[in-house]
Amino acid sequence: MAATECSSADQAVAGILDGATVLIGGFGSAGQPVELIDALRRQGAKELTVVSNNAGNGDFGLAALLAAGQVRKMICSFPRQSDSYVFDGLYRAGQIELEVVPQGNLAERMRAAGAGIGAFFSPTGVGTLLAEGKEQRTIEGREYVLEYPIRGDVALIKAHRADRMGNLVYRKTARNFGPVMATAATTTVVQVAEIVETGQIDPEAVVTPGIFVDRMVRIG
Repeated sequence: MAATECSSADQAVAGILDGATVLIGGFGSAGQPVELIDALRRQGAKELTVVSNNAGNGDFGLAALLAAGQVRKMICSFPRQSDSYVFDGLYRAGQIELEVVPQGNLAERMRAAGAGIGAFFSPTGVGTLLAEGKEQRTIEGREYVLEYPIRGDVALIKAHRADRMGNLVYRKTARNFGPVMATAATTTVVQVAEIVETGQIDPEAVVTPGIFVDRMVRIG
């Protein structure tokens, strides 16, 4: 089934419910679907759990969603940087929860969700606070921690080009978490710079197959 082509970012995020887990692509501002995030802010869904690499930059995109008070919990690998003052203020005031996940584990936990893997053992985090309360096992003389998949109700991602079926290609490092998030969510919404006719993207170049894409919107 072809992905639904939406006329606006607001239409693309319609129906996201209060309390949803939302996977948001981006490595800092690179590949961040800012227009979709802004539309989610206008839409007004609250008590969200947001999964993203960072906890927002400056006062735009994800940071603006945080500032609007719509996010209950952040799951991320890098919550603090020079311009993460919105998140910092909320966290210090006790107005938002935080789960820190090492970057590789973050990506693998979402990939596991998309691949149908029930759990996996990772050496990352052993001997640190991040391993507290988690099952540990020694495998071939090395310590590992059990990690569980991260699934999303919705993924908001950014790609460079899509065809009418929703097949996606990305632009360089703006790809980052987009492909694994697309597979890990019940509903995947993507903003793209260009939508072309089916067959105009070389199948060998497709990174995210259209079967994982539910809605798309062209943002010029």
